[in-house]
Amino acid sequence: MSARPFILGLTGSIGMGKSAVAQMLRELGVPVFDADAAVHRLQAAGSALLPAIEAEFPGSTGPDGVRRAELGAQVFGDRAALGRLEAIMHPAVAQARVAFMQEHGDAPLVVFDIPLLYERAGPEGLDAVAVVSAPAAMQRERVMARPGMTEEKFAQILALQVPDAQKRERADHVIDTGVTPGETARAVAALVAALRLKNHTADPG
Repeated sequence: MSARPFILGLTGSIGMGKSAVAQMLRELGVPVFDADAAVHRLQAAGSALLPAIEAEFPGSTGPDGVRRAELGAQVFGDRAALGRLEAIMHPAVAQARVAFMQEHGDAPLVVFDIPLLYERAGPEGLDAVAVVSAPAAMQRERVMARPGMTEEKFAQILALQVPDAQKRERADHVIDTGVTPGETARAVAALVAALRLKNHTADPG
């Protein structure tokens, strides 16, 4: 086995099916670091980050942690405000990622599920990137079915995300969710097998 896991970054635009693919990876025994889940934990009641978030965004926290609607209203569509929030969140998320790697250091393959990988974090530190993609019409149908979604909000979200075509071009692997779930699952399993084998054969020992 290699000295460290092969690190695959997993990303994709809104409505592309990334969460479903992440679950497929977990079912194959691949450890997945979910950046969004880490953020939710760090914004929950009792988090040491709450005072800093409240100071920067008054009224955005309460007894149960971050009031997501209030915080979202203060940062959505405002790149400067979003940058201030990220300055609070990113170091703590990075610490959580380090702890994850320490826990799974003997795995042949781990996945970093990073929704805004190309928009924010970039591929640094990753061995490869997989982008989850589907046809634009299917993406729109999925997103518009979400509670509270509007055409205006969907357009604003897309404007903040790197276009899907560019993500596919930059990715090492593309996972298609525009097919049946079974076909996607088989493609995910094939990718996992290939990356595990690649890491094993790369081990000089």
